[in-house]
Amino acid sequence: MVRSLWSAATGMNAQQTNVDTIANNLSNVNSVGYKAQVAQFKSLLYQRLQSVTTTANGDPKPTSSQVGLGVRTSSINSLFSQGSLLDSDSDTAFAIEGNGFFALRGEDGRTYYTRNGDFIWALGANGGMTLTNADGLPVLDSTGRAISLNRSYIASNISITEDGQVCYPDEQNNPQPIGITIGTYQFSNPGGLDRVGDTLFAVTDASGRALNEDTTDGVRKSRIVQGYLEGSNVQVANEMVNLIVAQRAYEMNSKAITTSDSMMETANNLKR
Repeated sequence: MVRSLWSAATGMNAQQTNVDTIANNLSNVNSVGYKAQVAQFKSLLYQRLQSVTTTANGDPKPTSSQVGLGVRTSSINSLFSQGSLLDSDSDTAFAIEGNGFFALRGEDGRTYYTRNGDFIWALGANGGMTLTNADGLPVLDSTGRAISLNRSYIASNISITEDGQVCYPDEQNNPQPIGITIGTYQFSNPGGLDRVGDTLFAVTDASGRALNEDTTDGVRKSRIVQGYLEGSNVQVANEMVNLIVAQRAYEMNSKAITTSDSMMETANNLKR
């Protein structure tokens, strides 16, 4: 009887985590570059009530008797499906079509990766410009260096090609590459990336090393679209359905606890 109480309690805890994950997805439905998450569950250890044995007549019983001890959250996975492209008035808004990630240099010196291409040109101490995200983290080029330009460039005249090349108009006002390419990187297993923010990810052993699209053979290069941002890949209708399912599962586990309590109360009243 007590076993049923604990099993139902683990179910309620697991579904609470599920609801929290869904709520976080819904709250980030308008976050640029956000990737939806989904909670995964696994069964806890089974308790053996009776091992394989024989009947009173000597006939073998083909199976043992085992009862489950509940459920727990095994992982919360990120879904890296393509988000819709949103029009932006900013010249430094970039969306990625494909499997690539932008690279950013963190304050700790480590490299982080993101699909959020809402960048700005930040002025440096010497009057030059550095391409950064909204938090001031510099964007890296295909060689792993921060994208910086000297004071002779005008930010409004800079354009980016679909393959990431930074261009500036010549005397005839025709955009020409200046020898800098925005870096895009892929991973063998993006699901193994460690989420360090809503849109920032760090490399782990599970994700594998970052694959530079410019130098790695056999990698399908992503397409960079200037003037657009990649929206969240959260599907509101699906999340609302998942939320209803999680709520019903929570209620069923709560009902199991109530039923177990009623059975224990009935057993206690038998002596009266």
